[in-house]
Amino acid sequence: MQKPSVISDEDFQKFREFFYRKTGMLFEDSKRYFVDKRLLERMAATANESFRNYFTMLRFQASGAELQTLINAMTVNETYFFREEYQFRCLVDSILPELVARRSSSRPIRIWSVPSSSGEEPYGIAIYLLEHWPLLEQWDVEIISSDIDTQVLEQARKGLYASRAIQHLPTNLLKKYFHRAGSHYQISQSLREAVEFTRVNVHDAADMRGHRQFDVIFCRNLLIYFDDLSRKKTAESFFDALNPGGFICLGHSESMSRISSLFQIRRFPEAIVYQKPLEAR
Repeated sequence: MQKPSVISDEDFQKFREFFYRKTGMLFEDSKRYFVDKRLLERMAATANESFRNYFTMLRFQASGAELQTLINAMTVNETYFFREEYQFRCLVDSILPELVARRSSSRPIRIWSVPSSSGEEPYGIAIYLLEHWPLLEQWDVEIISSDIDTQVLEQARKGLYASRAIQHLPTNLLKKYFHRAGSHYQISQSLREAVEFTRVNVHDAADMRGHRQFDVIFCRNLLIYFDDLSRKKTAESFFDALNPGGFICLGHSESMSRISSLFQIRRFPEAIVYQKPLEAR
C-alpha cells in the first residue's frame, strides 16, 4: 500500500478549525508535528491514503467512532495522585464546612471532577475525604468524574496505576487503599465503586446539560488548552452545572477572573477558588 501523503498547510488549517468546533481545543502551530503524526497514524489505520478521504470520513461517519478515536489520540492525560493537594485541604477545611452549614436538607453533596484522566483526581478526592473529613459518616457524597477520552475512562474504571502515579501518596495510604497487581497498583474495589465515570465534551452544550446540580467542581488544567471564546463558553456551562453557592477549583495557573465575571472570588486560607453566587438561579 502507498504510504499516506504528508499533511499540507491547508489540510492542517482545515483540521484545526474542525477539531476546534468539535472540542473547543485549538492547536497552535507549535503543536503541528504532534497533530500531523496523529493524523497520519489514523489515516494509515483506516486505510486512507489521502487527507481528503480521511477528513471526509471524519466529518460524515454516522457513528462518529473515528472522531472519538482521534479525540482519544489527540488528548493529553498526565496526572498523579494528590496533585495540587492544597485544594483538597481547602475542600475539607473550608468548602465542605460552609456547604453543610447552610444545607437544610439531607440531599447528597455532589462533587464533579473533570477531566477525569485516568482517575487519579476523583479517587484522590475520595481518599482525602475518608482520611480528613470527619463528617463523611453523616453525609452522602457522590463523586462523578468525566472526560472526553473514552480510553482513559476505561483505564480509570480499572483503577490500575504505575509507580509514577502514586509517587506522592503516603505509604500508609498506599497500603490501605491499594494492592499490588504485578508491576502496578490497583485501587480497592470499594473506591472504584464510589466514583461514577461518564463521558462528556465540555464544549458541547447537549453533553453539559446532562451534568447538573453539583456543589463542587474540580476542573484543573483543562481550560489552558482552550482559546478565550471556548474558555468563556465552558465557564458558563460550569456555572449552569453548579448549585447556587457551589464552588469551582481551577489549576494553579488558571484564573476565572480573566475568563468570566459570573463567579465570585473566594480566598480561603488554603486556596483561591470561585463561587456561584447564592442568589443565582
